[in-house]
Amino acid sequence: MKSGASMTKDVMKEFRERIKYLAEQGVLVGIPEEKTSRTPEPGEKAGITNAAVGYLAEHGSPAQNIPQRAFLVPGVQDASSKAANYLGQAGRLALSGDRGSADKAFHAAGLVSASSVKAKISSGPFKKLADATLAARRRRGRTGTKPLQDTDQLLNSVTYVMRKTRKK
Repeated sequence: MKSGASMTKDVMKEFRERIKYLAEQGVLVGIPEEKTSRTPEPGEKAGITNAAVGYLAEHGSPAQNIPQRAFLVPGVQDASSKAANYLGQAGRLALSGDRGSADKAFHAAGLVSASSVKAKISSGPFKKLADATLAARRRRGRTGTKPLQDTDQLLNSVTYVMRKTRKK
């Protein structure tokens, strides 16, 4: 008995390739390894990186009397709705075969998330700086009182990257 259906084109291989491409995409927000170097301030230990400064700020260090001033996770969370919209758009475009536009949507998700993290650094709210920290800033000729914003090296190091999440 014959069925009324016939295959005119097998698209499963192409569909699997699109799914694989989509599954391999990763948008990472933070301080990438390439952006970790920083210019030491007078009296600052040489070799500390922006990534280390960011980690200490994000998590705090009771041993070093540094309070937690989380900016990365809350900043990304603040952008989650907008980023999710871009990621959904990227998924739809990738599945339709438009990788170029999908990549643009992935980049838009990264950009909106990194911008939100920078906004969090700029606006806080964070625990106020200790009097000793403010005095140290004044000795270096700085008058700013905002946490995480002395030289803006941390702020300027925040970005996003697109990377493959698994090997071929």
